[in-house]
Amino acid sequence: MIKLVLTGVWVCAITLASVYFSVYLATAPAPAATDSKQSALELVKGETITVPIIGNGAITGYFLGRVSFMMNKEMLKGVTLPLAEMTTDELFSLLVGNKMVDIAHIKSFDPKAFREEIKKGMNERLGGEYVADVMLEQLDYLSKEDVKESSAGAPKKVGTPVKIVETAPPGDAPAPAAH
Repeated sequence: MIKLVLTGVWVCAITLASVYFSVYLATAPAPAATDSKQSALELVKGETITVPIIGNGAITGYFLGRVSFMMNKEMLKGVTLPLAEMTTDELFSLLVGNKMVDIAHIKSFDPKAFREEIKKGMNERLGGEYVADVMLEQLDYLSKEDVKESSAGAPKKVGTPVKIVETAPPGDAPAPAAH
């Protein structure tokens, strides 16, 4: 009988302690926000853009790309930027004007240098260190012939786009998909 009473008292004591600590932890003030780099940044999603590639006075193909940015929250407060248009212009400059991606030598493409050029160009345009990081979500190339065949509705085999850079699915290790 004494064992039964002691077991009951022990169960009550454990239950009361559990409830007390649960309520205490649930009502505890939130920990102070750390001044980490990540808390000072905000993700600005980019739009999908199409950049025509011109060679020998004619369009030879198209780059399809989507670029997002990690931007400084403090500098973005109260500022409305035409970010989509600025990104499009910067990508036109890099892909067409500077020819950073050479389809004939796709293995020589350096995504890190490409990101740094976009970051540098955007920060120069914005007049400060607005862009902290550039994320290439997609960068594909479609030849003019592939586009013509698919738009004509021909049931012929349509070539697949050349994956230059693509974001890895969540949970996978990120790896450049250069072909």
